[in-house]
Amino acid sequence: MPFYDYRCSSCQQKVSVKLSYAEYDTAKPNCPLCGSANLKRVIGRVRIAKSEEARMESMADPTNFSGVDENDPKSVAKFMKKMGSEMGEDLGPEFNDVVERLESGESPESIEQTMPNVGGGESAIPEE
Repeated sequence: MPFYDYRCSSCQQKVSVKLSYAEYDTAKPNCPLCGSANLKRVIGRVRIAKSEEARMESMADPTNFSGVDENDPKSVAKFMKKMGSEMGEDLGPEFNDVVERLESGESPESIEQTMPNVGGGESAIPEE
């Protein structure tokens, strides 16, 4: 059974109520916090499924790079979060650690010195 989000007009809290699809149109749920029947339906966030190809095309779009200041760790972190979100999967604790450190203003060079194996353990630039 799905959960539906409501805002209680009495206690002003956002609450979730579990209803079957059949109950949705007829049920008169009460606020689980204060018991009031003054609930108003709140439309939650909508997610759109994308194919892997569509996600990759979206990430390759040059407009994604506008506004990224490679000299500003916070700007780089914001970009990394956006790209991580586009991937549609958990990129692991190391990715999250790097993003958090960039958000705090730490330089990419400093992070790289303390995490030399990030990205597979090999340098992205082959040595000659």
